[in-house]
Amino acid sequence: MQQTTTSSPAPSDAPQMSPTDFAETTARIVAEVSRVIDGKPDAVRSALVTLLAEGHLLIEDVPGVGKTMLARALAATVDATVRRIQFTPDLLPSDVTGISVFNPGEREFEFKPGAVFANIVIADEINRSSPKTQSALLEAMEEGQVTVDGRTHPLPDPFLVVATQNPLEMEGTYALPEAQRDRFMMRISMGYPDAAAEAQMLRERDVANPLTAITPVTDAASVRALISWARRVHVSSPVEQYAVALAQATRVHPDLRLGASPRATLQLVRAAKVWAALDGRAFVIPDDITALLIPVFAHRLIPARATSVRGRSGPDAVTAILQRLISTVAVPLTPGA
Repeated sequence: MQQTTTSSPAPSDAPQMSPTDFAETTARIVAEVSRVIDGKPDAVRSALVTLLAEGHLLIEDVPGVGKTMLARALAATVDATVRRIQFTPDLLPSDVTGISVFNPGEREFEFKPGAVFANIVIADEINRSSPKTQSALLEAMEEGQVTVDGRTHPLPDPFLVVATQNPLEMEGTYALPEAQRDRFMMRISMGYPDAAAEAQMLRERDVANPLTAITPVTDAASVRALISWARRVHVSSPVEQYAVALAQATRVHPDLRLGASPRATLQLVRAAKVWAALDGRAFVIPDDITALLIPVFAHRLIPARATSVRGRSGPDAVTAILQRLISTVAVPLTPGA
C-alpha cells in the first residue's frame, strides 16, 4: 500500500525547511554513522528516528556486535555533549543523577550534576545494575529533568538515552522493570554482521579507530530544528485511528498478559512522523505505522504464560502476534496527506 500523492506540503508553523531539506540533512547523518556501522542500515535509521522523535533507544544483543559503537557513532555526528555511564552492580543512583554537597565557604549545599547531564547519554549494559539504580533514569527519560533533595534540575535539550542491554540469560543481569521498558521508544537488535562486513571490519579497524574519522554533521541547535519540523508532520484521522486500533488489539489479545500502553501509541505516532520525514514526506501513511510497530511495541508486551505461536515462545511469540495483527487490523483506505 503506497501513497500516490507526490507533493509534500511543509508542516504549518515549522522552521524554514522543506521535506527535501529534512531528508537531505538526515541522509548525511545516516551516511556518516554508516561509515562505522557496516551493513546495519535499519539499526542506524532506528537510532536517528528515536533521536528526532524525542524518544530513547534500547539496543539488546549479545556482547561484541557493535551496540555501544552505534551509540558512540550517532553521538559523534552531532556536535553536542555526550556522556557514557557504565552500569555495574555497585553503581549508585546519585552517580547517575547527581548529588548535593555541602560547600563550607558558602555555608550551603550545592548540586553536583551526575553523568545524565548531557545531550546524548550512553547507558552501557543498563541491565547489569540493580533496579534501584535503573530507576534513577525514570524521571530523566520521561520529563527531561531530575529532582534531587526536592530541587528540580532541567536536562539539556535535546536529550537522548541510548541504552545497551545484554540478553537476560547471561550472568549478572537484572530484568528491566515494565515502567523502565515503557520509557524506551524503541528496542532494536544489532545482530551479527555478514561475512563481507566482518571481513571489512578486520581490515579497517586493525589500523585505526573508525570513530576518529567521523566529523559532526550537525549540532544541537540544528537537531532541535529537525525535531520541531518533524513534530508538525501531518497525521490524518484515519491513520491515527489505525494506530489506536493496533494498540487496542494488543490489550484484548488472549495470548498477551500486558498490552501496549497509551504512551506506546503516542510514541508510535511520533516515530512514524520522523520515519515519513526521512523519506521526504510531510505526512504519515499506514506503511510508516506498520514499519515501526514491532520495534516500538514488542518490548512493552508480556505474553501470557505458556503462550506459543507456531512453535515460538517469549519475545518471538510477541513478534509473531504483532505480525498477525498487522495482517488482520483494517488498514485505512484513504490515509490522505
